Amino acid sequence: MYIYLPIAEVSVNAFLLLGLGGMVGILSGMFGVGGGFLMTPLLFFIGIPPAVAVATEANQIVASSFSGVLAHVKRKTVDFKMGGVLLIGGLVGAALGVVVFNHLKSLGQVDLLVKLCYVLFLGVVGSLMFAESLRALRKSKQVAVVKSRKKRGLVHALPFKMRFQVSGLYISIIPPIVVGVAVGVLAAIMGVGGGFVMVPAMIYLLGMPTKVVVGTSLFQIIFVTAFTTMLHATTNYTVDMVLAVLLLIGGVIGAQFGTMIGAKLKSEQLRILLALMVLLVCAKLAFDLIVEPAELFSLGVAGGH
Repeated sequence: MYIYLPIAEVSVNAFLLLGLGGMVGILSGMFGVGGGFLMTPLLFFIGIPPAVAVATEANQIVASSFSGVLAHVKRKTVDFKMGGVLLIGGLVGAALGVVVFNHLKSLGQVDLLVKLCYVLFLGVVGSLMFAESLRALRKSKQVAVVKSRKKRGLVHALPFKMRFQVSGLYISIIPPIVVGVAVGVLAAIMGVGGGFVMVPAMIYLLGMPTKVVVGTSLFQIIFVTAFTTMLHATTNYTVDMVLAVLLLIGGVIGAQFGTMIGAKLKSEQLRILLALMVLLVCAKLAFDLIVEPAELFSLGVAGGH
């Protein structure tokens, strides 16, 4: 059954969209990721314009993050004070990202920018994840002690310190704001929540306890992605609600199955599977850029279409 997506201006099989949403929902349930960094490129592959895919995917991230935060609030594993500081940076970054996005859209270069960003980030993240997963498989019997990482010179030496009781930290607010800005820019340009960047930064840069990292990250992501969606919807009108609803339905159903599958696999096996999938998507995007000369020639043309 084909349906017409008015904003994307394409006709797509509704069951295909439900299937994509379900597949990414399964990945979300298995790996504990929002899935935006995989869903957005998959939408490229079925003909959804990158500008529409980026703006629309943020809706799904808001819904899944809100659901996740509720569970973490019940377990009291959300540092709302830290989340608020990260949110300040996130909103600034999202606004900056949308300005850059809209400028490049006016020049006809936004599709190329989005695809290049995905090739870069998926390549780096997938490679690092794959290498780390291999090391973890070799040392699966060993328990790594990382508490010493909590004492970081930079975050303790900088001014404007604040006490975060839930995280047990007394650090400068500058690093959390910088992390928030970076994630906000990623949300605006790539249509992702940025958790795959924020979570490691919160653990290794800020020294936050792992148990409060995920919930705090999700709390910040809700507002940043909602703000990003609003900016995209009101400035460049690229949010397709029909597409968003179909992806949401598939994602909610798929996440239930993903959770059951994930419970039966070891964490090291899950991470290496996710890394391979990320690298596969990266390779497909890079191949598409190479075999589409029109995109490459448009680099030198200021309004090229």
